[in-house]
Amino acid sequence: MDLTKEYPRSVHDKVHGLVQIGRAIDKGKALAHGNPGEYNFNCPMDVAVFSFLGIDHDALFEVIKNAKNDDEIYAYVKTFIDKKPAEEIERWNREWVSHQPEGESLQYFLNLRSQVAPDRTDVMTWADLLDLDEKRTVPVRQATHA
Repeated sequence: MDLTKEYPRSVHDKVHGLVQIGRAIDKGKALAHGNPGEYNFNCPMDVAVFSFLGIDHDALFEVIKNAKNDDEIYAYVKTFIDKKPAEEIERWNREWVSHQPEGESLQYFLNLRSQVAPDRTDVMTWADLLDLDEKRTVPVRQATHA
């Protein structure tokens, strides 16, 4: 994967029913191939999903570097995902894609949104803002604040 020429998967895209992990895998693959572009494997969003699953990012990165194909990577993460009850996965997905920045990160988020899509004040989640920045369609929602 070359993230200097393409985008990683959307936060919303699921691998084995879980959001965010596919995006993290894409960034790991790009890093392993020496072309992560502006993306960071093990960024705070990745850390959150790794923590939720109990995955060590270094161990996952080793799997990514040594995998012969994506199926080997997916099989590895599936062992962690399978340990979670379906309800917990669904709750994580729902909360993760709807989580709004707070505190110091809110101002950073608002500044970035004003650069990426100043007319989209309805966009109040990182998942949606990343999709907009990466030229994906984001449905218009009722603005909640700021």
